[in-house]
Amino acid sequence: MIGFSVADWIGMLAGTLTTLAFLPQVLKAWRSQSTQDISLGMFVAFCAGVILWLVYGLLLRAWPVILANLATLLLAGLILILKLKHLADEKKRRPQGPASE
Repeated sequence: MIGFSVADWIGMLAGTLTTLAFLPQVLKAWRSQSTQDISLGMFVAFCAGVILWLVYGLLLRAWPVILANLATLLLAGLILILKLKHLADEKKRRPQGPASE
């Protein structure tokens, strides 16, 4: 088993499945160039939590926790970046009050 325990393999499988769950959302947001229905607050809080899980894994040297949360942070972080970019683009397109003539 290449030095990993059964618990490590279960942790890696769980991390793989929960991380891959973000892939359809990333692909949809990327293809549609829309993140309108994605909650900014939820993704900020989620990414902060994943960063803390990553730090926790690093402190414990728990590779399943480290790898799963690093991959999740990359995917969720990409969604967050797309959301912020789309919000900034939307703000630029909005009219800024009455036009002076």
